[in-house]
Amino acid sequence: MSDAIADYASKLDAQRAGVCAHLRDCIGEFLPQATGKLWHAIPVWFIGENPVVGYTARKTGVMLMFWNGQHFGEPELEASGSFHMAQIAYNDASEIDRAKLAGWLRKAGTSIWDLKGERDAFVAKRRAKKAKAVAPGLKAAKASKVRKVAKKAARTSTTKPAKKAKRKPSRARGKS
Repeated sequence: MSDAIADYASKLDAQRAGVCAHLRDCIGEFLPQATGKLWHAIPVWFIGENPVVGYTARKTGVMLMFWNGQHFGEPELEASGSFHMAQIAYNDASEIDRAKLAGWLRKAGTSIWDLKGERDAFVAKRRAKKAKAVAPGLKAAKASKVRKVAKKAARTSTTKPAKKAKRKPSRARGKS
């Protein structure tokens, strides 16, 4: 268990701290491959670089969140946000159905939303779009420069033929 996660719970009232402790123990038991840490100031467990489950204390109770929970097909989990997250609220540790939670945590361990992959793809797409938007301007600038150079070359070649430089006879140095 992460010390930061224990510190998070220690700052809460006894009722919410009890819910957090129960959830933390269940997550550790049923999702042992996950690594827990504070992420955006709340306890979150990751598999690889992707968040799978976390909780946050509210004014009353604790909200348990599954990052890919909308794909679990569980009616008790309420869809949250515009992505794949689903959540359930607990006001007391006695409300937690250990069997259901174990099933959700098993699903969280196998149905992982690739947040990192989607974020990396989004950033790459945005960079490509910016590069594409800048590229026509660069092409126009290069084309303009090429036209100016060509125009200058055309003027100098049609007006007068280039004169050959006359060689001056070399003087012997040191002779007077």
